[in-house]
Amino acid sequence: MASGAPRVFISHLSGVAVFDPNGDQVGRVRDVVVILRVGGRPPRVLGLVVEVVSRRRIFLPMSRVTGVESGQVITTGVVNMRRFEQRASETLVLGELLDRRVRLVESGEAKEEVTVLDVAMVQLPARRDWEIDKVFVRKGKGGALRRRAEALTVEWSAVTGFSLEEHGQGAENLLAAFEQLRPADLANALHHLSAKRRSEVAAALDDDRLADVLEELPEDDQVEILGKLKEERAADVLEAMDPDDAADLLSELPEEEKERLLTLMQPGDAADVRRLLSYEERTAGGLMTTEPIVLQPDATVADALARVRNPDLSPALAAQVYVCRPPDETPTGKYLGTLHFQRLLRDPPFTLVSSIVDSDLLPLPPDTPLTAVTSYLATYNMVSAPVVDESGSLLGAVTVDDVLDHLLPDDWRERDLHGPPGAEFEPEGADGER
Repeated sequence: MASGAPRVFISHLSGVAVFDPNGDQVGRVRDVVVILRVGGRPPRVLGLVVEVVSRRRIFLPMSRVTGVESGQVITTGVVNMRRFEQRASETLVLGELLDRRVRLVESGEAKEEVTVLDVAMVQLPARRDWEIDKVFVRKGKGGALRRRAEALTVEWSAVTGFSLEEHGQGAENLLAAFEQLRPADLANALHHLSAKRRSEVAAALDDDRLADVLEELPEDDQVEILGKLKEERAADVLEAMDPDDAADLLSELPEEEKERLLTLMQPGDAADVRRLLSYEERTAGGLMTTEPIVLQPDATVADALARVRNPDLSPALAAQVYVCRPPDETPTGKYLGTLHFQRLLRDPPFTLVSSIVDSDLLPLPPDTPLTAVTSYLATYNMVSAPVVDESGSLLGAVTVDDVLDHLLPDDWRERDLHGPPGAEFEPEGADGER
């Protein structure tokens, strides 16, 4: 753990106000949602339960929390107002962990019984992820007012009575075993499970993780998993997917079902997906993502590098930025040119991007066929390319990984040439038997 990493005791979050970036209050924190893990490993914090003005309780993922400090929580401003429903794999800290009786561990053995008064979460270095790392406990069986009751703070691993059992069937245990896998490797593992187990694991995954995994699965598996989710949850997962991947998945569904899910999605997310669905599949418009890095001409190199550092961006999308007149959300104002991140590293931070932008390379029209997109990327040694309409607005960017997905044979995921880490691992009972 990096020294100085922010740590917050969960009880101190109860009732804390949640604000959007403009300073407007969204609601107040009522609980913290975590997922327990096998073998005494610290739980991962999934998000916050926030009570909004209407007294509805909603779920706020930690990926949308930008600050937890000074008695307030700051969000990205993107909040899903659907009512929070706790899933089988999730645990509420205030509602389920506090006041529990657990045992201190000494020399590998469970010893004295203690009462949990509080737990603390800490943000992992260089990531948005948070996990529970400390437990504040009271020795003895007396009440909270007992004068001589000794209280102490210990590591999560120093107590037993919280974590999942090491043995036994269940989606939670299977998830814990798969937790360290990359999305592509987890997708490969899911693909080889029975349909029943695949559905159980998918139901227990949080929306962002499931979205990442769906993007790596064959189309048949995607459709099967999405079809077994409740419609509102399916819409949430589609929102968490990259718009181009969500559009590819929706294009496989019957028209009536596709329209129903689009209606349930947030209007802004649905609009991006609808726009992508309007293009032919094997064209630049059908392949592109609508969320590249876009900067206005008066942005600086420092601004550009800050955007490139976003850990949620794929390497292909982070490789270059596009300079456009406002608005800077696709479709943008007039497209001015492209900047590769290597050029950004060579210029002073205060340099305006408009003064170093590359405007010589022509962008792709949205109807450019896949073969021409491939040739473009290969000819100019690019990992992504801008897609611009007849009016000069940037519509999105085609990345090399999306091109490869459409060039490889349909069964390329079955051809395990290198055996990715964890691909050979199959937990006991993974075939669905109990």
